[in-house]
Amino acid sequence: MRVVVKVGTSTLAHPTGCLNIRRVESLCRVLSDLKNSGHEVILVSSGAIGMGIGKLSLKERPSDIPTKQAAAAVGQCELMYTYDKLFSEYNHTVAQILLTGSDFRHEDRYQNFKNTMRRLLELDVLPIINENDTIATDEIKVGDNDTLSAMVAVSVEADRLVLLSDIDGLYTADPHKDPNAKLIEEVRAITPELLALAGGEGSALGTGGMRTKLHAAELCMADGCDMVILNGENPALLYDLFDGKSVGTLFYAKSN
Repeated sequence: MRVVVKVGTSTLAHPTGCLNIRRVESLCRVLSDLKNSGHEVILVSSGAIGMGIGKLSLKERPSDIPTKQAAAAVGQCELMYTYDKLFSEYNHTVAQILLTGSDFRHEDRYQNFKNTMRRLLELDVLPIINENDTIATDEIKVGDNDTLSAMVAVSVEADRLVLLSDIDGLYTADPHKDPNAKLIEEVRAITPELLALAGGEGSALGTGGMRTKLHAAELCMADGCDMVILNGENPALLYDLFDGKSVGTLFYAKSN
C-alpha cells in the first residue's frame, strides 16, 4: 500500500512551539516499521513555523509575513535534522521536498515533481514534504498542509491518506465543548450537514482545522483515495489502522 501520512504542528510540538520529542520519536518508529512491513510511506509534515517560533524564542505566532518566513527558514532546518536523525536510526533514508501551490498548477514543474516522487519511492526513500513557507505568498501558496497532503496523495496515486490530528476524528459536535459529541466512524459522502460540523482554524501554532480536513477528504475521495483522520497523540494507532481495526474516521473513496 502507498500511504501519505500528514502530521500537524499540534502533534509535533508542545504549545510552547518546542519539539514534542517523545511523540516525534514514536511517529518515526511507527512509520519506519510500516515501511519495513512493505508499505510505501510519504510524510507531509507541518511544523516549520511552529518550531522556528520555539527556536527563536518568540512568544506567539508572528502576524507579519517576513517574520513567519524567517521562522519557517529556521524551523525547517530543525525539522529535517530531527527527521533525518530519527529515521536513520531505523536505516531509512529521507528526502526533503518543499512545494507551493504554483508547483501543482505549472505543468512542467508538476510533472517533474511526480517524476521525482516516483524515483524516490523506487529508491526506497521516505519523502518528507512541506509547503515552502519561506517563499510562499498568498498568490502561490496552498495555505494548509491538509490540502497539500491531499494534493500529494492524488499526485502519487496513493491508496490512503492519513491525517494525524489533535482529535480522534470527525464528531457530531465539538468534543471539547459538547460531552455528548459522538465520533463518526465512516463517511461515504461530504454533505452540507458534515461541512456544517466543521469549525474554524485549529491550534494557535497551526493553520488547519476540521474544514480543511473535509476539503482534503473531498479531493481524495473524488480521486479514488481513502482518507482517515486519526489522533496523532498516539502514533501507534497507525498499527491498528493497518491491521484493519476501526479507528478514527474513515472517508471512503467514491470508487469503493
